[in-house]
Amino acid sequence: MENREKQQIKEALGRFIEVKGSQNKAGNALKGISAATLSQIMNGNWELISDEMWRSLSAQLNVKNKNWNIVETTNYKDLRAFFADAQDNSLVMAITGDAGCGKTVTARQYQEDNSNVFMLCCNEFWNRKLFMQELLREMGKNPAGDTVGDMMADIVSTLKRLDCPLIIMDEADKLSDQVFYFFITLYNQLEDHCGIILMATDYLEKKVAKGLRLNKKGYKEIFSRFGRRFIHLDPTSDEDIIEVCIANGITEKDDIKEVVDESDADLRRVRRKVFAINAKKAR
Repeated sequence: MENREKQQIKEALGRFIEVKGSQNKAGNALKGISAATLSQIMNGNWELISDEMWRSLSAQLNVKNKNWNIVETTNYKDLRAFFADAQDNSLVMAITGDAGCGKTVTARQYQEDNSNVFMLCCNEFWNRKLFMQELLREMGKNPAGDTVGDMMADIVSTLKRLDCPLIIMDEADKLSDQVFYFFITLYNQLEDHCGIILMATDYLEKKVAKGLRLNKKGYKEIFSRFGRRFIHLDPTSDEDIIEVCIANGITEKDDIKEVVDESDADLRRVRRKVFAINAKKAR
């Protein structure tokens, strides 16, 4: 790996440490990377750090997006307003939007720009214990050896001590019912102390509607915690895609039209197409 790339990673790491509050907390939040290694990187002692370690750190810090200019699309602006409202006023919101409409990128950028924001990318295999372990790591804690009760107490006491914390649960539709029920307990413990955002595609709304229709345990309480409504993001517009193209070096009308026509309003596809066009022009 080139020194230029390593410097990029070091800069991203510096921002990450600042957000987490210390190198120890950053080390706990990063998998397989100790606080001592982070110290070596920040001090410029790179000789003994393997390329594999650099790549792992780059992936976890999402450094690849630093080569991509993020545009303030309509959904980007709306999401940041929702995040700020939830964080400042300890609100719970359920937000749905199409895949590729910019939810995850916006959440990561908001987390990078603000303190006390903890983002989880949910998985269907999580149980309550795994959910809490991931949340504690994101908070810069080491949950090794803790019981479920210990972890819950640590999460609640830590969040209650922080100024306006926010938990963003991305791809929340993947959560099992067991963890979904646990969300109620978490909310009850943190009401008026912590904002919580559940974010997913419209499958989350369908999942909750089905739970309500079947009168499944906990779903009435869950829906009540959302304020009995889902916030719907608009599909990505052609105007947003055009702005993304221009910001990332695609300025010719035919090229922009090609991106718009082939993207299907999915910003992930826009990104891939922009990279492909730029690579072709560079040859």
